Amino acid sequence: MSDKKEIVSASPKVRKLAREFGADIYQIEGSQRKGRVSEEDVKSYIKASISEKSTKKQTAVSKEYDHSEFGEIDIQPIPRIKKIAGPHLEKAWSEIPHVTQHDEADITEAVSKEYDHSEFGEIDIQPIPRIKKIAGPHLEKAWSEIPHVTQHDEADITEMEKFRKTLRDLYTGEKISITPLAFIIRAVVKALKDYPNFNASLDLKKEKIIYKKYFHVGIAIDTPHGLMVPKIRDADKKDITELGKELKKITKLCKELKIDKKEFFGGSMTISSLGSIGGSFFTPIINQPEVAILGIGRAEIKQIFMGDKYENRMMLPLSLSYDHRVIDGAEGARFCVHLKESLGKDFAYKLAV
Repeated sequence: MSDKKEIVSASPKVRKLAREFGADIYQIEGSQRKGRVSEEDVKSYIKASISEKSTKKQTAVSKEYDHSEFGEIDIQPIPRIKKIAGPHLEKAWSEIPHVTQHDEADITEAVSKEYDHSEFGEIDIQPIPRIKKIAGPHLEKAWSEIPHVTQHDEADITEMEKFRKTLRDLYTGEKISITPLAFIIRAVVKALKDYPNFNASLDLKKEKIIYKKYFHVGIAIDTPHGLMVPKIRDADKKDITELGKELKKITKLCKELKIDKKEFFGGSMTISSLGSIGGSFFTPIINQPEVAILGIGRAEIKQIFMGDKYENRMMLPLSLSYDHRVIDGAEGARFCVHLKESLGKDFAYKLAV
């Protein structure tokens, strides 16, 4: 038997093409007369070889990686749309010589141009209310300058609420109606005494922290004119009943626009309560130059695991925002725990005296 290969009929150009692609001309079946190999035969052979190699490679990869070796898996069919789009995307990525160019555009002027809302439909333009006009720059300054941290927690006020609803006048025996906010103010004052960093202000120019010895608690009041934050002066010297009366008084004065503007200054810390409206947690903005603010949400009955069983408990959402330049996270957590304990079981009655 002869070792010589059978002579293949092909032009020099076709042979050169086969060599360039590393194809064995003797393996290519000619489609022309007497088995002559053409350029198309070479190209078809190369294409078939690439496809075969790709299939083998994919098979090897799929065998190599068994996801079930690492834990439980769930195999789902490829969604129809992705099944249709997949080959198209793969073909585009493999056949199109992509070039991606990156650049930046200066859109300062475009952004700063006045936005014409009327292009999209009917609008009504109103002047900004006076209170919001005054508060706006103050809020913007506080938000941009103070590194806020907001901590969320819940206080169990089940016993506090039971106690609050049993309060009666010692002389007449009549039921006394006192808002839960009065108890919260007392709890905040108690915490401020134990954590003086919360009753402080930061003086960056002098690089000093000002610790306040007074306890003037700001109360955010929702009015038809906008949000107002008057202070309850010397809250540490007022009992629950006095605080309840003071809250009613300043609320009435704010809504009637009769509050003295000096009452908006000189606070220790602010309380913003959404309890009468609804909602749970939020991010209250610190009332500069104070360094902390407590947000109160609406209390809800929740199933809480107590000891060895679940019980219905009244849970109060707390959102404490503080200035991270003065107060760190650990102290913020301790302040929240202190509030929870003061408002919790066996502590409510102590806040009333």
